[in-house]
Amino acid sequence: LQRDAKGQYLFDLLCHHLNLLEKDYFGIRFVDPDKQRHWLEFTKSVVKQMRAQPPFTMCFRVKFYPTDPAALKEEITRYLVFLQIKRDLYHGRLLCKTSDAALLAAYILQAEIGDYDPGKHPEGYSSKFQFFPKHSEKLERKIAEIHKSELSGQAPATSELNFLRKAQTLETYGVDPHPCKDVSGNAAFLAFTPFGFVVLQGNKRVHFIKWNEVTKMKFEGKTFYLYVSQKEEKKIVLTYFAPTPEACKHLWKCGIENQAFYKLEKSSQVRTVSSSNLFFKGSRFRYSGRVAKEVMESSAKIKREPPEIHRAGLVPSRSCPSITHGPRLSSVPRTRRRAVHISIMEGLESLRDSAHSTPVRSASHGDAFAGPGRSSRAESSERVAVIADESYSPADSVLPTPVAEHSLELMLLSRQANGAPCSIEEEKESEAGTPAAEAEGELRALCPGTGGLGPAQAQQVNKFVLSVLRLLLVTVGLLFVLLLLLIVLTESDLDTAFFRDIRQTPEFEQFHYQYFCPLRRWFACKLRAVVNLLIDT
Repeated sequence: LQRDAKGQYLFDLLCHHLNLLEKDYFGIRFVDPDKQRHWLEFTKSVVKQMRAQPPFTMCFRVKFYPTDPAALKEEITRYLVFLQIKRDLYHGRLLCKTSDAALLAAYILQAEIGDYDPGKHPEGYSSKFQFFPKHSEKLERKIAEIHKSELSGQAPATSELNFLRKAQTLETYGVDPHPCKDVSGNAAFLAFTPFGFVVLQGNKRVHFIKWNEVTKMKFEGKTFYLYVSQKEEKKIVLTYFAPTPEACKHLWKCGIENQAFYKLEKSSQVRTVSSSNLFFKGSRFRYSGRVAKEVMESSAKIKREPPEIHRAGLVPSRSCPSITHGPRLSSVPRTRRRAVHISIMEGLESLRDSAHSTPVRSASHGDAFAGPGRSSRAESSERVAVIADESYSPADSVLPTPVAEHSLELMLLSRQANGAPCSIEEEKESEAGTPAAEAEGELRALCPGTGGLGPAQAQQVNKFVLSVLRLLLVTVGLLFVLLLLLIVLTESDLDTAFFRDIRQTPEFEQFHYQYFCPLRRWFACKLRAVVNLLIDT
């Protein structure tokens, strides 16, 4: 990338590579060195948005979930949304009852391996797929039963379409969880869906607010405020606390973008939003894309031959490694700096060491995945009989959008040299305790120019300086406007009704004769003295 290349250039390049026209639903996500997620802003330079050193690792994701995914025009778009929702199901974001979970998993099986074949699919074949953070034998038997008896003859595209229709009916469809705490200190997850703002606590949806009821969103530091206006002019302010100021700002920006995308009729209605009531303070942000209605109208005009879809290799599946292709290079990030071929169960076991994509780490993260042993599944069969009955903790099972390591560049270059495609899904996470990170910390300590402030502290200082400069600029501007108004009132001959009423007030007459006239005479005297001095010299 050129240093001045904008995010839009990179996104268009990627969509051209994928032969994707309905691209407004998607985005590019990356994670900074503090493990905070960000969406790549298309109007800004890619390099300037990155706080890490190249090579940069980014991930192609669904950013705005379609209100009706089955209504998408092209099959390639539906397939990419299918992959995202399948990933959400695996990471614990899409919750459902056992019956719905079995049906969704059976659709995935049918789409990936086709019809049931006793010769190819032995007893317990569904256990080789990892559809959810946790499995039970009872659930696996139900999945296999539906796949064998109800889905025979369905083409992959049909199974994916049925999967999307079912997923869209679930309460947590489109949820991208942001971990927070409410005013009582209870853990909660905030999310923005195609239909509105959602707050989840435990396995319950405690708040659902439609987009037309959300009047304002703002944040101050770690505190996020949502202003709601409901029926009978009832106004509510919901307050939540994010783990860090950066996480709170990311939450606010996601809310602004989602509300603009789903609520507005035209992109021309989009306005710049400030995080503060004072326009010279806080962050300013503006959604730069098209809105949902415009996207649907544009999609209806697409007329081309349907592009070919390479389901086996377009985007390697994390959630269920295909049993028809055998072991493949793991796309799961690991802490060790090596790229090796691992078996399916080893790949699932390695998920235990994965970090979150959010700065908050849950203590129960290691228990979010089922182990390979059948005994552990038997022990947890009663506990996970109904997935929706578990405590809703998406961050427990969310895999990271990782920070790239230099070893990733070597791996990608070697694969390119061998003619193999490089997938943006093959990501790695840089650990704070690695020798490279320790050496970098020692280098910062030795260099006097960089050891004073860390990146986060320097950013806070810059924000404070900018706020002070904005305040000074606004103050000077207001004083200048008042001075111009005063000169017009006292020196001009304009005889409008507005000026006449002001001039006739006793207060203005007193100010004019007791203060302004003496000040004008003093200023004129000093000016003449300076002019005479210049003439004499």
